[in-house]
Amino acid sequence: MSEERSLNFIEQIVADDIANGVNGGRVLTRFPPEPNGYLHIGHAKSIAVNFGLAQQFNGKTNLRFDDTNPVTEDTEYVDSIKADIRWLGYEWDQELYASDYFEQIYEFAVTLIKKGLAYVEDATAEEIAASKGTPTTPGTPTPARSRSVEENLDLFARMRAGEFKDGEKTLRAKIDLASPNMHMRDPLMYRIKHAHHHRTGDKWCIYPMYDFAHGQSDSIENITHSLCTLEFIPHRALYDWFIKELEIFPSHQYEFSRLNVTYTVMSKRKLKQLVEEKYVSGWDDPRMPTISGLRRRGYTPASIRQFCERVGVQKREQMIDLGLLEFCIREELNKTANRVMAVLDPVKLIISNYPDGQVEEMTAENNPEDASAGSRTLYFSKTLYIEREDFMEEPPKKFFRLGPGLHVRLKNAYIIKGESVEKDADGNITTIYASYLPESKSGGDHSGMTVKGTIHWVSAEHAATAEVRLYDRLFKSENPAAEEGDFKEFLNPESLQVVKEAYVEPGLLQAKAGDRFQFMRKGYFTVDPDSTPDKVVFNRTVTLKDAWAKEKGKNN
Repeated sequence: MSEERSLNFIEQIVADDIANGVNGGRVLTRFPPEPNGYLHIGHAKSIAVNFGLAQQFNGKTNLRFDDTNPVTEDTEYVDSIKADIRWLGYEWDQELYASDYFEQIYEFAVTLIKKGLAYVEDATAEEIAASKGTPTTPGTPTPARSRSVEENLDLFARMRAGEFKDGEKTLRAKIDLASPNMHMRDPLMYRIKHAHHHRTGDKWCIYPMYDFAHGQSDSIENITHSLCTLEFIPHRALYDWFIKELEIFPSHQYEFSRLNVTYTVMSKRKLKQLVEEKYVSGWDDPRMPTISGLRRRGYTPASIRQFCERVGVQKREQMIDLGLLEFCIREELNKTANRVMAVLDPVKLIISNYPDGQVEEMTAENNPEDASAGSRTLYFSKTLYIEREDFMEEPPKKFFRLGPGLHVRLKNAYIIKGESVEKDADGNITTIYASYLPESKSGGDHSGMTVKGTIHWVSAEHAATAEVRLYDRLFKSENPAAEEGDFKEFLNPESLQVVKEAYVEPGLLQAKAGDRFQFMRKGYFTVDPDSTPDKVVFNRTVTLKDAWAKEKGKNN
């Protein structure tokens, strides 16, 4: 935790509990993902809160998979979740599963039946929903509510034994059909699902509902501070009711705001839809808000932790600008990423008065922010590639790049002057001709000339070819989930543009997957796992400046 800020409300609660000796001053949190998809940036905040809180107060954090729905769960998701948490820089105390407690949770249900506080229901999901009433009218009991304890025990045991089909029976808590809290109107505790479970196989055909398994798992583990997001506030009364009636360890639930970020969606169901319907290349597509997608795009654990720290912990929902996450990675990479030259939209530049066949070695600083990063050698020759946008045949005033009669410095090399161009049949410039000032070499310039512009380049003879994937925001809308209609209608058609043949410094062929660089004047890029020894693939992590904020200001 940053020393500059005061404690947030959850930290204050924990500090007070420790001071008052609550739970013996012990702190045990848990991160309880459902293994039905990949973790996203919203989960990163929950991970940072749970693990960070335990670290801060010398406590521990369990990783518990709430695996109570065999239909949607998979070991692939379990493995990805563990990898993401470790990549973010956290380690759990115990790896646990709600399925570890299935027998114990079943016995809890039997206890409630024996106390007359649970009953086996015959009604369908639609009939149950109708019988619950509305927020302004009380519910009405179904015939099953008056069943005897003996009959309920018998039916529940037969449910477990597999005598009934999916949906034929459920187990409900018997609480209060007139409660103003709809979650207290005889909620479901168990449902029948004849499905193979990723850990228990076919041992069970009845599975506890999330609301029943969640609090009991917290209690079994003696969790001191059960941290949830705000949508679970109405569930807290039920959480506490189960614990009270079962007379088990009283874990306490606290709620904080979930993380919502602009230009994306945080619903695992919607993200899964994008994957399955091939709108993206997979859960780790660099446009996805998943942790694996952010990692592949080039985000670092430190930048995501910093983002979560800046967002903070609040009691009210808010929408966080994606620009803050981009700011965090820019801030880090500006200090740590080596600068290199890459030409993404190349046009040939021939320096007419440079000797044919001559090659010079130029020294270039790797990172002006880090003296220890050292320097590298660049090869300079008569024929270069520069960015097409760095030349204009009829430049306007204050165009400080190359044009006929205009001078510009080639980074780490010479000052050149634009002379003439060659064009193809369609009028497109194919070659630019320029002359250089031999006495203007960087580091030993005695030309006496000062120029305002500097552009990057690569030697045509020495450059390596690379594929560059220019990623942008996945959606055009700031809040696609709030838009009317299908959220997929608001996908940004320009969220990925692929440059098949960019030219980069030859040294970049040695870069490994995950290596990060600043392409001078272009942005921050990372090496994608798709790279091969012959061809390196770069993903744009983020632009050098917030282009979206600039565009938004222009439109306002």
